[in-house]
Amino acid sequence: MRVFLASGNAAKVREMQRILAEHVPDVEVLGIGDVDGYVEPVEDEPTFAGNALLKARAGVAATGLPSIADDSGLCVDALNQMPGVLSARWSGRSRDAEDGDRRGQDQRNNRLLLDQLHDVPDERRGAHFACAVAWVLPDGRERVVEGRMDGRIIREQRGSGGFGYDVLFVPVEHDAEGRTSAELDPAEKDRVSHRGRALRELAPQVAADLSRASQETSSAD
Repeated sequence: MRVFLASGNAAKVREMQRILAEHVPDVEVLGIGDVDGYVEPVEDEPTFAGNALLKARAGVAATGLPSIADDSGLCVDALNQMPGVLSARWSGRSRDAEDGDRRGQDQRNNRLLLDQLHDVPDERRGAHFACAVAWVLPDGRERVVEGRMDGRIIREQRGSGGFGYDVLFVPVEHDAEGRTSAELDPAEKDRVSHRGRALRELAPQVAADLSRASQETSSAD
């Protein structure tokens, strides 16, 4: 059974595959890199849920497959919950970023965030990751679930795992040892992450819908 994840981020595709496989063992998650000529829609909605739905609907239209899309971001208390939906492009879009230099974009975003919080004391560096995951079927059925991971922003980058702001974010569950999301192994991160929580809520629905579709196909044959 195949589903399409409307993301060109290979780390997200692997993360999605891990989490969905717990509920749908034989699922295959395809990403944007698996679809020739895929054109990503402009993410111009003001909310995570709106952007997730926009991307999942575009995925169904382009591939004909049941599609998942997420929109997520970092919400920092001292920045009035920004960067929010602008998290991926907080430092602006560069030509390199448009050509797929996501790691370079992450570095620019992280440096800017550290500069903006330079004078903010530790007790005011609270933040949370928010995520909306949309599941859209070719027959038009849709569902959106949301997840959240609370924590704080540290003053230097640590860790080599994850992506985005993970190197600066210490989840509340790991506050005692001060480990960032980028220092957690994949299973640990999935357990506490905003995306992991949203996907675990959505996964049973995905499994049920895929099973139903498989049975309908078998009946038609």
